[in-house]
Amino acid sequence: MDFYYSDDDDEAGEEEELLNSDSDEAGEEELLDPVKPRHKIYRCLKPEDIKNLQQNDISDVCNVLSVSRSVACTLLIQNRWMPSSVYDTWFDRPVVEFKKTQTEICNICYEIANNTLPTQCGHLFCFDCWKTYISVSIENGPGCLTLKCPEPDCQSNPGIDMVDLVSSQDDKNKYYQYLYRSYVESSPNRKWCPAPGCDFAIAFEGVDSFDVTCDCGFKFCYKCGFNESHSPLDCDALVKWTKKNSSEEENTNWILSYTKPCPKCKRSIEKNQGCSHMRCRPPCNYHFCWLCLGPLNHPSGRCNRYVEKDDRKLARENLNRYMHYFERWNANDKSMKMALKDMDRARDELVDRLIDIQKQSRVQAMVVVDAWEQIAECRRVLKWSYVYGFYRMSGRARWKSDFFEHLQGVAEMALERLHHCAEKEMAEYLSANDACVGFGEFRRKLVRLTSVTKNYFENFIRALENNLEEDEIADKKVKKKKKIMND
Repeated sequence: MDFYYSDDDDEAGEEEELLNSDSDEAGEEELLDPVKPRHKIYRCLKPEDIKNLQQNDISDVCNVLSVSRSVACTLLIQNRWMPSSVYDTWFDRPVVEFKKTQTEICNICYEIANNTLPTQCGHLFCFDCWKTYISVSIENGPGCLTLKCPEPDCQSNPGIDMVDLVSSQDDKNKYYQYLYRSYVESSPNRKWCPAPGCDFAIAFEGVDSFDVTCDCGFKFCYKCGFNESHSPLDCDALVKWTKKNSSEEENTNWILSYTKPCPKCKRSIEKNQGCSHMRCRPPCNYHFCWLCLGPLNHPSGRCNRYVEKDDRKLARENLNRYMHYFERWNANDKSMKMALKDMDRARDELVDRLIDIQKQSRVQAMVVVDAWEQIAECRRVLKWSYVYGFYRMSGRARWKSDFFEHLQGVAEMALERLHHCAEKEMAEYLSANDACVGFGEFRRKLVRLTSVTKNYFENFIRALENNLEEDEIADKKVKKKKKIMND
């Protein structure tokens, strides 16, 4: 797991041959492939994919159950667009016989009309009443997809056929948009990408990993919907951390650390003057000593006598521990956002500048974009690793905490070296007037650093997600092997 980089390392084999070849652009592209979820058990759905899958499910239900498309849609909506669930409920349902109405009287306006429209349940309503009823339901939102017969206590669904028959074109467009979106929003296996302006969806096919990268480039957690990948941190710890940062918990810790309760009414009091004579606010008005919380005229020697108390010391320690992890979490969060801006700048400006000045192909110049993308990803991992340490390392054995901090420290060292190369060393070649002789070697160095850093951080994530168990076993094996060799 140790990170190292050496210009003289000859153990890379075929990878080193790729790195030393300026013309092998495909090799560099493969080597610089950005960090992706290790278990890609999902696929990104474009709008046309969603429509095709939805129509295929409707057609399958129509063919299997020999029902109309309207009935198939109703059944799928009721069963969260899961055909298997539709089949289970369909064949288990009881057979219901509906009584046919003899007179064509609308059950809403109670007028006899020639344009009454019956439903499958046999209840009759006139065209105008149906139109108003459905239009109001569509205006009220997606609930129109589960529209029931207007007859009280009737659970029959009018379906798409009735919407097509009586609705205006605007209402039809709204209805079918709700129908389209319900295919994703109602399903337990599909979710919309939360990126602003993105209309892609993610179809998830397993439970081994929840890190998702949409085709638009946005990364998020499929399980909890958080708008950023947060591995190696689990979703429960993320919720705790978010609440902790936004709640008044730390204010409470500050109160415990820097205020004292009134001995009589227990109200918290902050000392804002130099005198130790304290008086509680009305209506309490109790007078007491700030140092020992005793009555004002207490016996001499009471204030200077030491009495062991751990509550306030523990509160201060908890506050200091939280601030330690929060400060580093916040610093990496800011660095990640800056790296994302630098990545966009590299893609929009720096690549073209390198092509013009250093006479590179576009694929060769794209190494700077890949490096910044890797830097942003590593900053994200480091950011959440501090929250991982805050929750998971508390109360653990000291050696395991030391091991975690060692892995985290090596990760930071690897990232800082890559960051320095992409930011500081790159500046020399961007500000040059002519092509530099050493740029080819610098580019290969940047490629190597990006690749090695990526590999280390992937192993780092895996180690934390496995609770350091595999690394603990590996570490013991290495120590045992060294002991055998020494003996």
